[in-house]
Amino acid sequence: MMTDLADRERFPTLTTEGQRMLDFLRRHPSAPVFRNASGNRLQAHEVEAQQAFEREIVNAPLHATPGKPPPWVDPLIARMHATVPHYRQRGSPPRAFDQVAPVSRADLSADIAQFVPDDVPLERMIQFRTTGTTGHPLLIPSHPVVAARYAAFHKRALRRLGIEAQYGAGQVGVVLLGFQERCFTYVSVTPTMGESGLAKLNLHPNDWRDPLDRARYLDALAPEIVAGDPISFTEYLTLPLTHAPRALISVSMQLMPALRMQLEQRFGCPVLDIYSLGEVGPVGVFDAALDGHLLLQPQLYVEILDRDGRPVNPGTSGEITVTGGFNDCLPLLRYRTGDYASLRSSAHGPVLIGLCGRQPVRYRALAGWINNIDVTHALEPFPLSHFHLHQGADGNVSLQVAPNAMHYAVPARASLERLFGAGTVAVEVLHAADKTLQYTSSLEGSHT
Repeated sequence: MMTDLADRERFPTLTTEGQRMLDFLRRHPSAPVFRNASGNRLQAHEVEAQQAFEREIVNAPLHATPGKPPPWVDPLIARMHATVPHYRQRGSPPRAFDQVAPVSRADLSADIAQFVPDDVPLERMIQFRTTGTTGHPLLIPSHPVVAARYAAFHKRALRRLGIEAQYGAGQVGVVLLGFQERCFTYVSVTPTMGESGLAKLNLHPNDWRDPLDRARYLDALAPEIVAGDPISFTEYLTLPLTHAPRALISVSMQLMPALRMQLEQRFGCPVLDIYSLGEVGPVGVFDAALDGHLLLQPQLYVEILDRDGRPVNPGTSGEITVTGGFNDCLPLLRYRTGDYASLRSSAHGPVLIGLCGRQPVRYRALAGWINNIDVTHALEPFPLSHFHLHQGADGNVSLQVAPNAMHYAVPARASLERLFGAGTVAVEVLHAADKTLQYTSSLEGSHT
């Protein structure tokens, strides 16, 4: 079957076998309504380069030492001061790495073009929007090659569990799940894996002719890997599926241990909790034996800064700040992510400990001030897909959970009241359909 012009543009190396896969994904009797169209856009030489990149990354050692920038950092600083408008306007490169002024999401959001190198070709540049929970929507400049590189780090994380991706021609390799009122959905093929199929699906019933088609379609695809977030995975658990993937990959939001356990028991496969950012891609994968997120990118230097931009003492929590990365369209120098953790060394590489999305919050409890990590521990027994906890100025606490988790209201309240006192906790329905800021407080002294 001949490809149409749109497919030829989205899939430059598409073969008859690849077209057959696209037709299968689009025309299956149980297929959803696909709201969008997307493709890999990789040229033949870029496919070969990506395969070489994956082989390199999967096996590359992590030599980074917390508190000691790797040798490639100084050349990066010099290059960015020569080619990136934001840094060129600052004059000569600083003599020391710690003299580079950190930047934040607000800086990028104000004028992202100032952070794109002059020598990046614009002809095939792409962009995507990320909103996060900071109130600073951000357009991320990217490229088809950069988008393809994400897979290398997921494969690196999978390999630590002894899982080698095997999908190829005629198979569906990856399904990406969402669960939103409105969701970007499409089908594609992966040329580095024999044009195996890829589908981005929205599990919300509105995107399906029959809600039962969700399980029928997923079973027909039989993907090797399923990726999503805690919200979509909570819905995934409700489907009468017969197929079990080889692994689940959770990104974007904190995955509670109880939910991870439910997924592992239901599907009999490992669940990878990957800390990933739109600005920099996959950063780390949770390793229970290390009690933290093991860093994944050999060319990403991670440091932990205090509120004044100074490195904290080893083992102290602070803001995760990154330098480098694999996005040639947006190289980063001391980019403050808005997420918090401490950093320690291990035999496998640096590990982020106590990862917390957004600035930590203190709460006033029976025992005095406690960290929001203590609250997380109190909620760990419950498979909450997402939640919001707020302490008012009067000390009372409101826990908001998704509607499908309200049956955990009584035990969750009891667990929290052991921290905050009897009668101080109310559990309500969380109406946000996407990410939400987990921890907030109106008490003076809650943000230190």
